Amino acid sequence: MSSSLSEHNNLAYAVESLLVKEHSAYIVSKYEPQAVPAIIKEVEITTGKLLIETQFDEDKLDRFIWNDKVNIDIEIHKEEEEPEILSLERIQASATKKAGNLYLLHCQLPDSVFIKESRGTIRIPFVLGMKARANLVVYEDEWDLAANVKNLSLGGCLVETAIEDSTTLALEQVLPEIYVEFPNGQSFSSRVKISHIRPLGGSSLAAIGIEFLDISSELQRDLSQFINDCEREAARRTGLKPLETATSALFINNEKTRKILQKERRERLKEDKLPPMVHGVLEVAKRVQLSLMFLKNRSAFPQEIIYDCADTLLFLLSKNRKQLLYALSYLHKVPDWVRHSITTAVHLADYTFATPALAHETREVLVGALLHVMGKSLLLNRELPSLKIYMTPVQKKLLQGHVAALLDKFDEVGWEPSRTCRDVIVNANERLDGSGYPAGKHGEELSEVARYLAVIKIVDKLTHHRNETAPKSPLDAYRWAHEHSQCFERTMLVEYIQTYGLYPIGTLAKYSQGFLAWIVDVDLKGLPNKVHVVKNLHFPDTSLDIVLDSKDFDQIGKLEGIVAPADSGLIR
Repeated sequence: MSSSLSEHNNLAYAVESLLVKEHSAYIVSKYEPQAVPAIIKEVEITTGKLLIETQFDEDKLDRFIWNDKVNIDIEIHKEEEEPEILSLERIQASATKKAGNLYLLHCQLPDSVFIKESRGTIRIPFVLGMKARANLVVYEDEWDLAANVKNLSLGGCLVETAIEDSTTLALEQVLPEIYVEFPNGQSFSSRVKISHIRPLGGSSLAAIGIEFLDISSELQRDLSQFINDCEREAARRTGLKPLETATSALFINNEKTRKILQKERRERLKEDKLPPMVHGVLEVAKRVQLSLMFLKNRSAFPQEIIYDCADTLLFLLSKNRKQLLYALSYLHKVPDWVRHSITTAVHLADYTFATPALAHETREVLVGALLHVMGKSLLLNRELPSLKIYMTPVQKKLLQGHVAALLDKFDEVGWEPSRTCRDVIVNANERLDGSGYPAGKHGEELSEVARYLAVIKIVDKLTHHRNETAPKSPLDAYRWAHEHSQCFERTMLVEYIQTYGLYPIGTLAKYSQGFLAWIVDVDLKGLPNKVHVVKNLHFPDTSLDIVLDSKDFDQIGKLEGIVAPADSGLIR
């Protein structure tokens, strides 16, 4: 590059250095639940001018460009590693219409990567691989969540965390502590307040704005030193200082950090190999969580996202039903309420889609099922800090208020679900004998959809870990539901069993020679005819990755039954 260091805009230089790598760009807003994909057409490193092409619905333009400012996330894709996201916040921008909903954004990057804040302090972005880990204590001695620092100033920081964890937070919420640790082990902590929450690019992460509270003179001194070191490191990495300058000691990985990074790379490799149908289902899971984040923190219901999720699942169901059922088995890493809502949505749509009298209601049925347990996350507080904990009887009772909490939130934001959608939300937890909740309705008061949903939900509940209760096999779950026929319609239970069998697609089977295999497909009798072999119990420390058809099953022995993945140390 011919320009000297003093002649170029350092932030533009940093952006240009990222664009030569595989990347995605997004326009983001705290007022919208989804980021908008964008293309960076041009970067002028001498002037700092940035030209971006993107598509907006005209009525949403002002929600992304606010007071002539725009937020841009650039996501850098790395092999074997989590993407790195550079967030450019409050960048000066103007929009010109190109054609239809296509716009050009003319942006002016600040002269420096170091942004001067309104209170006079300098905000240091963590760019080009700079990392620090954070731990947010949501409720003291009760619940905390992991995050990564994206920028740092004397007054606060921006962190990124999993969308599922961000749903435990709310705007203006005061947290007892944030603990920040740099790669070399140095750290600081402070009491904090949540200033804003937004999606982070196209990832499954959320950006959380943090304001430090009650800053002591000692903490201010430590922060000043950390910020000075971060400033020097950012200057080195963006070209303000020669690369020969020594790396700041803060950003030299200690052994603990190296082990964490190695584990993350292994997990990333697994995710890169996932089938396309699985990526589609995981995208739906991400969007459902984005909907909750937006519903909780903004006075609007993200109807567009939820209906798009329903349409996606309906498309996948019609495209290849069995592949979709198999893809559901990859939802183990998402929050259980999300896994449960997507699983029940697919099974309920599978029923209505195949029932002529109900087929026209399938889209609304999907929307209702995706929403029906979302209210649980709206109830989180000190008495119920997380949905991941083992619930006490009191907490379980509190959780039964989730239907009312969700409907109250809909009233608050002015959204009215359709008749079918409301039926699913309101009656999903009712049972024939009146022992369900919230209204204790009886069979004659429940629609066909609600009665079949009760069967779906009890089978899903019994075949997955709940509190300290071990999961049952599908056969044992069917037996339990049959023994409680006063709660569930027997003909519908029989239909469910006939549809999914004793060896449902996506469950883990054990074979007589010690092999464990995921069931990929079954024949007309409901017996596995294609499996993905992942472990030989005679060699527990070794993983396998072999797909077998029924003609090769003699290699693994006879089918013995269905086992719980967690009991065998298998987490996908």
